[in-house]
This record gives sequence, C-alpha cells and structure tokens, in this order.
Amino acid sequence: MYLQRIKNPLVVIVGPTAVGKTEFSIQIAKALSAEIISADSRYFYREMNIGTAKPLPEELQGVPHHLIDVARPDEPWNLALFQQQATKIITDIHQKKKLPIIVGGTGQYIQAVLGAWSMPTQAVDNKLRAILEKMVIKDRGVELYAFLRKVDPVAANLIDWRNVRRTIRAVEVILKTGVRFSEQRKISTSPYSRKMIGLYRDRTELYRRIDLRIEQMLSQGLVEEVQHLLVSGYTADLPALSAIGYREICSYLQGKISLEEAIVLMKRQTRTFVRRQANWFKLNDPNIRWYPADQVDLKDIIDYINSEQDWVPPDI
Repeated sequence: MYLQRIKNPLVVIVGPTAVGKTEFSIQIAKALSAEIISADSRYFYREMNIGTAKPLPEELQGVPHHLIDVARPDEPWNLALFQQQATKIITDIHQKKKLPIIVGGTGQYIQAVLGAWSMPTQAVDNKLRAILEKMVIKDRGVELYAFLRKVDPVAANLIDWRNVRRTIRAVEVILKTGVRFSEQRKISTSPYSRKMIGLYRDRTELYRRIDLRIEQMLSQGLVEEVQHLLVSGYTADLPALSAIGYREICSYLQGKISLEEAIVLMKRQTRTFVRRQANWFKLNDPNIRWYPADQVDLKDIIDYINSEQDWVPPDI
C-alpha cells in the first residue's frame, strides 16, 4: 500500500454536526487499524455525555480514541492545550507505525494542528482579566465582543461571541501588547503528510437529523444530566456549560425560560453553529474530498486513503 511509504501520514475527517462523522470514522479506523483523535471540543469534558452526543464505549467498537473525557467541566481546556496534546498523540501513534485520524467539526482546533499554529504567549494579567471578567457579568460578554470586533475583526470572526473566555483572552492580549490578537497567531511549517475527507448532507436533511438528535437527548435525560452537574457544584457560567444544549437547559432550570423555549433555542443555535462550521470547511475547498454521507462507499474511501492521490506533503 502506498500509505506505508508516506512520511508522517495524517487523515482528517470533517463535516458539520449530526452529519454522521463518528460512525463513519470508526469504520474507516477499523479497516485501517488506525487510531482516532477527537477534535470535538464538546467531548473533552467528563460527565457531559448526553448533551454532547458523545459516543458510548460500546459504540467505539474497540477503536482507540483520544481526547475524550480528559477534563472536569471546571477545568479549562483551550486551543493551545489541544494543539499540544494532539501533536503529542499523533507522534505516539506514528511511533507505533499506525495511522492517526483526526475527526471533528471544531474547525479551529483542526486547523491549529494542520497549520502548526503558534499561539500568543503573552502572560496572563490577573488584574486586567478580573476587570474584563466583571465587564461580562451584565451582558454575558456582548459589549466586550463588540469591542473585539471593532479592534480586531479577524479574531472576532474566529471566536463565537458566546465564548466569553476566548473573547477575554483576545482582548487581554491586544490591550497588553498593542497588537491585534489575530496578527500574533503564527503559522509554522507542518510535519504531516495529510489528506482530508469531508461528509455532507442536504441542509434540510441535516436540520431534520439535528432536530431528531435534540429530541433524543431530551428523552435520554439531558435535563437530568444538567441538573446533576449543577447539583455537583458546577456553575452555569463555566465555559463548558456554555455549550449549546447545556446553556439553554441551565436557563430552564434557573426559571428564566420554559422547556419549550429551551428546545427551540437549542435547535436554532445548532443550525447557526452548522453555518459557522461551513466557514471553516467549504464544499469548494480543493484540499477536501467530499462525500455525500448517505451514499458513502467505504471501500472507495479506504482505497482513496491508501492511494498516492491528493496527499499534501509536509512543509518541511
């Protein structure tokens, strides 16, 4: 197989939420004796299973998975830490003469590994951060995000306005250095030979699957899962609990909205998130080979991965 002659091979499987990446990637990994690295930021946290649609152990079918359940909900996990850990895991997999496969819909996390991003190293200023954190209490960071969009629109476009922690960090770095946050993110050479595969579905069908998934989450006990997290001492303002589903159910449990309103918001926000995902991985991207998720030919994709075709060589 040509794959055996590739230097530092890395396969990446991308696609929007609910498209079917998990099942698809497991079948590919089994066929190629590969190991999977999750690039889904929702999977990092333990005790958050239903609302993240995290696969059950039996659904993993014995395929080694990495970066799932690696932190408590109150432990900070950021882009830099993911990049560091993912890079180490890829090296370990290569040393075992096996193929690493990154799977996920969190575009920035994937690009940080593919592009070997170097994150701003400005030390945390606790006094400044405390001031910024006080600013976001009243409006959950809306005003601070508007400031970021004004001074660094490139960085703002890469940060979800609801991700208060990342907004604070970007503003903190800008104020301390006088340089745009986006300009401090450097891209160095990548050591990987990479090949990217994308899954897509008709948008109407994808939305139908999203709605069905949310209904299943509720029937499986999403409300009870969130309630357990809050009773366990995790607060609703934690970055982990700002994820879609958890945020809305927290508001419901706090009496701010009805359950029906929470469900509507979950569906609406997930659809918005899908559109944001499309900004990272476009159907016309020549570096991604796209497949319709409802017509996937597993053998064809395995043959494609094993072939010489379309490998992007290392930058070094």
